[in-house]
Amino acid sequence: MVYQSAKRMKVVIAGGGVIGSAIAFYLTAAGADAVLVERGELAGEASGAAAGLLVPPDRAAAPGPFRDICLASLALYRPVIERVQRESGIDVQCLGAGILIVAQTESRVALLQAHARWQTEHGVPTRWLKRAELSELEPALSPQVHGAAFSEGELNVDPGQVTRAFAFAAKARGADLRTGTMLTGFLGRGSRVTGVSTNLGDIPDADCVVLAAGPWTEALARRLGAKVPTPPRRGQMIAYRADAVRHAIWGEDGYLVPKAGGLLYAGATVEDVGFRKRTTPRALAGLRRMAAVLVPGLRRAQVASEWAGLRPGSPDDLPTIGRLPEKDNVYLATGHFRNGILLAPITGKLISQLIVEGRTDMPLEPFSPARFAA
Repeated sequence: MVYQSAKRMKVVIAGGGVIGSAIAFYLTAAGADAVLVERGELAGEASGAAAGLLVPPDRAAAPGPFRDICLASLALYRPVIERVQRESGIDVQCLGAGILIVAQTESRVALLQAHARWQTEHGVPTRWLKRAELSELEPALSPQVHGAAFSEGELNVDPGQVTRAFAFAAKARGADLRTGTMLTGFLGRGSRVTGVSTNLGDIPDADCVVLAAGPWTEALARRLGAKVPTPPRRGQMIAYRADAVRHAIWGEDGYLVPKAGGLLYAGATVEDVGFRKRTTPRALAGLRRMAAVLVPGLRRAQVASEWAGLRPGSPDDLPTIGRLPEKDNVYLATGHFRNGILLAPITGKLISQLIVEGRTDMPLEPFSPARFAA
């Protein structure tokens, strides 16, 4: 379905995380009117609880659609960061700290050396550092670390600030941001949705609706007669007051990410516990052990805060992006799991293209909600 410029189309987006906010940004850039509905605050759930590392995960090393979408989004990030900061007036605290993927066991050395070669071949210069070189670069690292794949160009951002920057850049172009507004139902009949109901009243006359509500998307889709699994995956994290390392450190059991203001994030767990968004003593103790194994000095570091978030998963660990088969004008953008911050720009761009132009720059079939229809 392609909408012509004779009528400014109106799109309601459910979800004020980084995915929904990026969709609002790209839609308004394409000339659409966006109404973003968020039951709490912008970045109030998983987007505000993330580490903000812009690094494709290990499984993106295998050729296929997941690698393609990760690399496509990474390529968009630097220019889009500059744009949303300028248009929103919000500093996303982008740090070019680089990342060290460390080998804590001898068996990981050959694997990470191959990873460094693969990264370099795909446009991310990465070199292998032996123990002596690593000690000079990061003296606080444990002497038990055997070496590391070092990529100097990797970025990390403040995930909450990125979310707000996308949303307020969209607002600067006329987007209607409605926080504290819960979607309670849908308007319309048959295969078309004409608007949504909320706790604060109806939002009618919508040309399209986008569901980008993280793990809560499944319940919204169910109201439309669709099955779209978005199981919540809890992640717990710790922030230390420490300047122990200058680069992001990715170990075998977790990671450390230096942040602005003298903070160091340690994360993150992956737990299948439903919608229980709370920290637990056992998981936090595990994170503290992981951090101290990587950087022994962190045993004495002050903990600034501890938190948990619920990431949206999917049965096949791929994001869900595309039109809902049961409806002509309802689209989904969810299931990004641990990669929501990384995949926000490409998801926003693809959903905008699909709605406004009826085509996308890359195939969406591997990510389509239709794969769950059976």
